[in-house]
Amino acid sequence: MSRPTHNSKSATVRQKGEKHYVMLYTRYERFWHWSQALLIFTLFYTGLGLHGLHDWLDFRTAVTVHSYAALALIVLWMFTTFWNFTTGQWRQYLFKEGVMKVIRFYAYGILVGEPHPYKKGLQRKQNALQSLAYMSFMLLIGPALWSSGIVYLLYDVWSGYRWSGQGLTLIAFIHTAAAYLMGTFVIIHVYMTTTGKTPTHYIKTMITGYDSIELTEAEKAYIEETHSVSIRD
Repeated sequence: MSRPTHNSKSATVRQKGEKHYVMLYTRYERFWHWSQALLIFTLFYTGLGLHGLHDWLDFRTAVTVHSYAALALIVLWMFTTFWNFTTGQWRQYLFKEGVMKVIRFYAYGILVGEPHPYKKGLQRKQNALQSLAYMSFMLLIGPALWSSGIVYLLYDVWSGYRWSGQGLTLIAFIHTAAAYLMGTFVIIHVYMTTTGKTPTHYIKTMITGYDSIELTEAEKAYIEETHSVSIRD
């Protein structure tokens, strides 16, 4: 069997794709990300105060700030849901194969210098574990938070019913449990941002929108023809 020639090697490289510095996250994605982070931090901070875990805000102020931040976050989620479906970005959150490979990488492989098993791309911004986590966030934690929060805010509407006391206790439990799940998600998310090429790589990516990813010749040609995505080579 003859050895592969230099040209065949080059063809293989082109088929796999070459690295390019590409605008991976749009302005809206970055606005959504940082606005959501600020609002979640505000909600968690004021929520801890409402539970008596700090007294840096008086109760009335904490309730007011918490309520307005919650309403702002709900509006942001509504616009973002609309944006995801109209742009087709919702496909990024669909379940992907290889969850266990990614879990193994973060539990063991990253400690011994193994390469990441998932390659980021224009149509695959998130690995399998990220997609699963974000889907759980959007379908379980988020709805549990805002639905219980709205019912909580409307307590005066249903406070006259005989079951209102037990109902309020249940709603408070669901809201608090979902809030702690949200806090856990955020803590893990912040930790994961430090696992890039450098501890600040992913943070810079979410600020500038640019990241280094592989593009096939077809993808690069399409981008150059349509100017649909900015490339910095």
